[in-house]
Amino acid sequence: MKKMADFEEILPKLTKLEIFSDFDAAKDEDRRILKTVYDGLTTKNFKKGEMIIREGDRGDDFYILHTGSVQVQQNTFSNDRIALANLDSTMNIFFGEAALIGQDTRSASVIATTDCSTIVLSGEKFLELAEKEPVFGYRVTLRIARRMAATIRKSNRDKSTLYEALLSEVEGTFSE
Repeated sequence: MKKMADFEEILPKLTKLEIFSDFDAAKDEDRRILKTVYDGLTTKNFKKGEMIIREGDRGDDFYILHTGSVQVQQNTFSNDRIALANLDSTMNIFFGEAALIGQDTRSASVIATTDCSTIVLSGEKFLELAEKEPVFGYRVTLRIARRMAATIRKSNRDKSTLYEALLSEVEGTFSE
């Protein structure tokens, strides 16, 4: 890992991310907090085809896609790999945020589809920063909680839709 670009270059990227969107770079206090965060960040580079996150592995790093493109993949129950999304750095993408609040079992794989540069914050560093800057910890943890709640709601809707489709299929089979 190496240190990344200058704070002034990274600052706009940080404030565009949903997870840091409660911070305003024009406010001195928020800027000071984000500078403290910046000081705890590192970069990791990945070559095209390289696995950034592997589904099922335990992980403690949160990634911001700085340059390049990735594909998010997930295994089906029959162990086939399906592509969930193709993402690029212009989309203000981050992944692995659950690792910030506890070592996470990765729910999907992320593979570099081009050479990529990522900005990385470890879960350990996040906890140190949250202790040092409670406003930072509160705001980011609240964003993570809201994002996870939205994911759970969507998952519940998807399960309900699948259940209804399965039930309709079964009922249709028996009524013929």
